[in-house]
Amino acid sequence: MNLSTQSASAEATTASPSAGMMPRLDSVDLLRGVVMVIMALDHARHFFTAVRFNPENFDDTTVAHFFTRWLTHICAPVFVFLAGTGAFLYRTRGHSQRELAWFLFSRGVWLIILELTVMRMGWQFSFDYSYAVAQVLWAIGWSMIILSGLVFLPISISTIFGILMIVGHNALDGMKPRMLGDFDWLWRILHTGGRIQISENYTLSIMYPLIPWIGVMAAGYGFGVLLMTEQQQRRRILWWLGGSVTAAFVLHRWLNIYGDPQPWLLRESVVWTVVDFLNCDKYPPSLLFLLMTLGPALASLALFERARGGLARFFIIFGRVPLFFYVVHIFLLHALAVIAAYLTLGGPGSLVGSQTPLTLPDGYGFGLPGVYVVWIAVCLSLYPVCRWYNAVKRKSRNKLLSYL
Repeated sequence: MNLSTQSASAEATTASPSAGMMPRLDSVDLLRGVVMVIMALDHARHFFTAVRFNPENFDDTTVAHFFTRWLTHICAPVFVFLAGTGAFLYRTRGHSQRELAWFLFSRGVWLIILELTVMRMGWQFSFDYSYAVAQVLWAIGWSMIILSGLVFLPISISTIFGILMIVGHNALDGMKPRMLGDFDWLWRILHTGGRIQISENYTLSIMYPLIPWIGVMAAGYGFGVLLMTEQQQRRRILWWLGGSVTAAFVLHRWLNIYGDPQPWLLRESVVWTVVDFLNCDKYPPSLLFLLMTLGPALASLALFERARGGLARFFIIFGRVPLFFYVVHIFLLHALAVIAAYLTLGGPGSLVGSQTPLTLPDGYGFGLPGVYVVWIAVCLSLYPVCRWYNAVKRKSRNKLLSYL
């Protein structure tokens, strides 16, 4: 597969942020686009699967379902990390520190609102707003708000802050919400996740607690400095960094000492032992989960530096309009699921009007081959729409378009 960016536009300048304009890095857009397409696979599985078990539950899952879910684990860490990198690159394109801080703060607030309103509708197809789920846009939004303050610090300090949060947050696993008494809700938001009863008529379910996502974005912001180096040197750094992070995952997971709440065990076969070895916690993301996902992603950036061709451009388009793709593909998948339920069951069942997390109707769904067919069809159908929107953004000077 000849994945590639246009070599001319992929070459980064060696200028510092204060030196002015820096072109977009196609390799970053390519990685982001690949991640968005992989993310759509997880959501296609969510809306169309015939199975009713958690693919990460070792006692219930199948190898095929586990690895379909495991592949998509790369999405959230890379999306959050590259959001931080994007903030750094935004600064290199002629924006001041204050302009960057305001953009991060305002966009962060917008993403939180979007999560609890528009995306809540997309996930549940219900006008009953008594229940909402704080997912990835919630985490990105709050991380941007925090980063809007961190950008006034030296980049080395904000990067160290991010790395320490990633490495050290599992040391807090023993702290439970009940230990904070009336402030138990705060620890659910920051670390453990879970439901918070905001009022008698409103429940917020925290799926993405903020620690360590804030750290992931801060580390991504500092990572942007590496992208300012000359291309050949940058590729060497990316190979070394990606390989080192991946090796750190293998070593620390093997030692079974720290970094994930669930130690791995020797199972009845090599395959199931590998499954257990790779089955790291995502909610909240453990240190090992982040090493497992970010390591290969960083190494892939080195590969994407030299990518070129139509297939690369296909993914780059998605990578340049990630939020637009995210919003549209959720509504499209849910609408298609409703149509599929009508065709197979005669009605939408719980796919419409749900007041709690989406549950699929009994007797509804498809096997993995059907899920993959839906995934591919949705991505192909959204390509011309995303290409159109990318063209609109490039031609327009309306700053509001940078928020979608």
